[in-house]
Amino acid sequence: METFNHFDPKEIFQDHPESHKIYLEGSIFKEIKVPIREIRINGNKKKDIPKSFYAYDTSGAYSDKNSHININEGLSPIRKNWLLKRKPIHGGATQMGYAKKNIITEEMEFVAIRESHHNLKLFEENNEREKRLQSRNKKFTIPKIITPEYVRNEIANGRAIIPANINHPELEPMIIGRSFLTKVNANIGNSVINSSIEGEIEKLLWSLRWGADTIMDLSTGKDIKETREWILRNSPIPVGTVPIYQALEKVGGIVEDLKWEIYRDTIIEQAEQGVDYFTVHSGILLPYISLTRNRMTGIVSRGGAIMAKWCTSHHKENFIYTHFQELCEIMRHYDISLSLGDALRPGSIADANDEAQFSELKTLGELTKIAWKFDVQTMIEGPGHVPMHLIEENMEKQIEYCHEAPFYTLGPLTTDFAPGYDHITSAIGAAMIGWYGCAMLCYVTPKEHLGLPNKDDVKQGLIAYKIAAHASDLAKCHPAARSWDDALSYARFHFHWEDQFHLALDPATARKHHNESLPEEKNLHTPYCSMCGPRFCSMRISTQIYNAEINL
Repeated sequence: METFNHFDPKEIFQDHPESHKIYLEGSIFKEIKVPIREIRINGNKKKDIPKSFYAYDTSGAYSDKNSHININEGLSPIRKNWLLKRKPIHGGATQMGYAKKNIITEEMEFVAIRESHHNLKLFEENNEREKRLQSRNKKFTIPKIITPEYVRNEIANGRAIIPANINHPELEPMIIGRSFLTKVNANIGNSVINSSIEGEIEKLLWSLRWGADTIMDLSTGKDIKETREWILRNSPIPVGTVPIYQALEKVGGIVEDLKWEIYRDTIIEQAEQGVDYFTVHSGILLPYISLTRNRMTGIVSRGGAIMAKWCTSHHKENFIYTHFQELCEIMRHYDISLSLGDALRPGSIADANDEAQFSELKTLGELTKIAWKFDVQTMIEGPGHVPMHLIEENMEKQIEYCHEAPFYTLGPLTTDFAPGYDHITSAIGAAMIGWYGCAMLCYVTPKEHLGLPNKDDVKQGLIAYKIAAHASDLAKCHPAARSWDDALSYARFHFHWEDQFHLALDPATARKHHNESLPEEKNLHTPYCSMCGPRFCSMRISTQIYNAEINL
């Protein structure tokens, strides 16, 4: 492997001035240390309001001011000892296998602590308001305290997964399921036109900075294996891939020359490196391909198009489908999660919710049951391009056809008319489908449909999707969601500008917009912003009214 001396990763995480990393200890497994980000709230003067806010953090050791990280050496293998002492079962050692045996693993307690509501004492006076808001939403029942036993039960029943390859010991475990916080995936990876390991590592670190919960390496250009190795050794979050891309490279890009053995060997090669979940296009069957002939945009999934061409060229059934049980045996050995790809997802509003899409979804549900027999953790991928009035149907059919396995969707984009802004058109659909029960959202960048995203595109896509994910958690009344909004609203009403900046999703941008019009340092203490000024500020007037009432 080459040596990196191009940038210091800590420079990427410098804009959280009132924030530092703390670690919470396990109760079942004392040796686990769960990272969480503590944000100091300096403006809170009331005795009954805590002076800190605790945020879910995905940045690994990069944002820990006390840690020294060398990209060339990779992250510390925090799961190494957990894995060494673990006894295999059923010819493998999957989280689902242990869960079915009523065994709680270190990973299960780790994610239970990460998912718990660590701000229970923040603004307790809002409990009645919280109950009123919850009474309007009957879609989800989410426990206020997430216990390791609750995590175990959700995994045993296939409603949640912890992607965690035994060969990725650097991983900080996370969970994907509709009863947990809505997660966001970021796609990175080079192309045949633009290839740079350094560029992909920088995108990885940038994704961590903006809160990606998982990352997919979709490289199709040069040095695919080496790029993936650099990413895995430096990633504290799960890494997914689409193995058919590398398999196609091995046959010189000639689809007809693909065969199961090449695909299988590619799967094993990536499994040995530590990939945590694979997108496999096993549900596109030969009879379904003809259902796409009258579509506006045909088959838009890269993996789906490859498999469709192979099937029609050889007049044979999809080799991933026919060898699915053998694939599950490999997944079980490494505890790799399956992400059953939606090869026939709609690529335009015109094609949403058609027969091809839902036929494949039914097949993915059948394959899910097979995977569960092998104790393989499984999630289902979804659309795509869907107008708002058809989004709920997607979620309802996925739950019905796929037996409540977690749903992982690309968007969906709610309109096709805004290229260059598809991070916005898709975030609208993402927030809605997250509310209805989608467990993970795959981000879309402004470059979608136009080109390979750069570092800034990654940020824009993640910001849009972190907003969508949080909005969906609020809508489904996740107990860990409201406190962040309440903390920031309190700071806003009391003109605690610094607290607003520190609690913001993007502190630097929040500060920049404020200071552009009120640049002087003293203006951080003014009870108004430049939009309203001192005479027309409604919050200032409200405060004056309340103070007058107190003095009556």
